[in-house]
Amino acid sequence: MHFKKIIYYLIKLRDRIFFPIAILYILFAAYIALYLEPQTFKTYLTAIYWVLTTLATVGFGDFAPVTQAGQAFTIVLYITGIGLVSVFIGKVIKSVYLLDKLKVGGKMKYTGKNHIILIGWSDKSKLAIQEILKSDKSVDIVIIDDLEKAPMVEKQLYYVRGDATDEETLFQANLPEAKGVIIFADQITQDNFATKDTLLVDGKTLLIATAITSIEKKLNSNIHVTAEVIYQKHIHLFKRVKVDEFIPTQEMISHAAVRSLFSHGVTNMYSELMSSQYEESMYEISKQAEWKTYRDAFKDLLDKGATLVADRGNLHINQKLDEPIPDDAQLFVICDKETLTKINPKYKPAK
Repeated sequence: MHFKKIIYYLIKLRDRIFFPIAILYILFAAYIALYLEPQTFKTYLTAIYWVLTTLATVGFGDFAPVTQAGQAFTIVLYITGIGLVSVFIGKVIKSVYLLDKLKVGGKMKYTGKNHIILIGWSDKSKLAIQEILKSDKSVDIVIIDDLEKAPMVEKQLYYVRGDATDEETLFQANLPEAKGVIIFADQITQDNFATKDTLLVDGKTLLIATAITSIEKKLNSNIHVTAEVIYQKHIHLFKRVKVDEFIPTQEMISHAAVRSLFSHGVTNMYSELMSSQYEESMYEISKQAEWKTYRDAFKDLLDKGATLVADRGNLHINQKLDEPIPDDAQLFVICDKETLTKINPKYKPAK
C-alpha cells in the first residue's frame, strides 16, 4: 500500500515539475545555441525563437547553425527535445480538456463579479436565463444545482455543482460579489411529494435563504435575494432571513385567475407587466432633483409618456401625491423603452 502511494506521489510530482523543466530546457538550449553561434543568432530572443521552431519541426530556415559545434548541438537538440515538446503540447491539450471538463461538471469556482445566481434548475430557470439575457447581454449567470453536468452551454453561463444550503457551494459561486440571487423551488421535491408535504419544498428554500443570510452577516454585505415560495402562508417563516422579494405563489396565481372572471382582462394586464414581449413594461427609475413631491414626479412623468405606479411596494401613490419623496425612494413606472431612455438617459436597451 505504501509503495502504491509513493508511485502515485511520484506521478503527481512528475506532472507538477514537467512544465518548469520543459521551459528551463528551452531557455538553457537557447543559451547554449547563442554561446556556440553568436554571429548567427545575435540575440537571446532570436536563439529562443530558433530552438522553438526546431523543436516544433517547423524549420523556417531563416536561422541555421554554421559551425560544427552548432550543428552537433542541433543533432542533440533533435534527439532530446522533439519528444519533450510533443509531450509538452499533449499535456497542454490535456489540461485544456480537463479545465473544460471541470467547468461543465461544475467543479470550477466562479471568480467574476456582478453576476446573477440562479439556484435550482427547472423550466423556470431556463426561462429566467432567456429573460436575463434579453435584459442585459453582458451579465454572467451562475447556476447552482446537483446535476452531473451543466444543463445549458452558453457563453455567459457558468455552472456550480453542489448543495446550495452549504456555504462552501455558495462561495464557489462567488456569492459575496453577486448582483443578486434567485432561489427557485426544488423541482424534484415538488414533483415527488403530495400537497400536504410541500412544506419540504419551501423548507429547502428557507434553508438556502438562511445560508445566504449567514454569509451576508459574516461579510457585512447586501445581496438582493428573490425566492419562490410555493404557499403564501409559508412566507412568514422567512421573516428571520433576508429575502427581498418573493416570486408569485400558487395562491397569488389562483387569485389572479379568479379576479379575471369578475374583471375581464386582468390576466392580460399581469402578462403585459411581467413579460418582455410587450412594448410597455414596469421599470425602476431614480428620483430627480426637481421632484419634491410625488405629484411633481407624477405630472412630469405623465408628460413624458410614463405612469408612476409605486414607491417600493407601495402602490398607493395617488393617496399621497402631496407628500415629499424621500431620498431613498425606489420609484417604478410603466412605459416603453423609448420613453425610459428619455427619463433615464443612462439606460441602454439590450440589442
